[in-house]
Amino acid sequence: MTISPDFSAASTAVAATLTAYLLLGEPWAGRRMYGSLARRRDTEPRALVRYFGLVLTLWWAFAALALAALLLSPGTAAADFGLAVPERPTYVVAGILLAAAIAVSSGRNFHDLAKRGRNVPGLAAIEAMLPRTAEERRLAVAVAVTDGLCAELVYRGLLIAFGVGTLGLDLYAAAALSVLVYALAGIYQGRQGVLVFALLGAVLTGLYLATGSLLLPVALHVFLSVRDLTLPAPDKLRASAA
Repeated sequence: MTISPDFSAASTAVAATLTAYLLLGEPWAGRRMYGSLARRRDTEPRALVRYFGLVLTLWWAFAALALAALLLSPGTAAADFGLAVPERPTYVVAGILLAAAIAVSSGRNFHDLAKRGRNVPGLAAIEAMLPRTAEERRLAVAVAVTDGLCAELVYRGLLIAFGVGTLGLDLYAAAALSVLVYALAGIYQGRQGVLVFALLGAVLTGLYLATGSLLLPVALHVFLSVRDLTLPAPDKLRASAA
């Protein structure tokens, strides 16, 4: 995979502003938002609905800025942001089917563990986001799909292109930087969250570099996000909702 983005002055300003926020502002804002949700979850019936609404708004705003950075640069192609047909379509289709199978299989296992009161890996770190009502479940799916689409465009597509085109980094150095910035976004889940985000970011970035397209990373990200955000709430949450 090779990219050669040529950012204009306006595009550089947009991309630099968004990158700075993702690096310096998003970890703090994400932690504060989730902390506020966790404190209000059991006392305010619509706390999660409002939280999901804000998350959706922010993600689409970030995606709009990423697209603006692309459109403001005549010398930058959509493929430089990963918006391209994969280099090996057959392998990508097989990868999507495998990712779907893994997500479904692991999701069933996690549901079974939760229903039996057993520990589900990572569940405690996101329990305030787990839906209890039909409305919350619909929003959770919308957030999961949006997370997969927008996060890949921003963290993989934009940040790697910005690293190469503006910072003058090698493709793999820019990719490593994008993984670092993405890992910091997991700080709201604590130290373990940062490690999980780093590992997931490395996998998704590797898939992007291997295929030259965001299609497979987006599919995997969406499958995993839907799986996690539709897990049954822990016993104490179900009890409080009764």
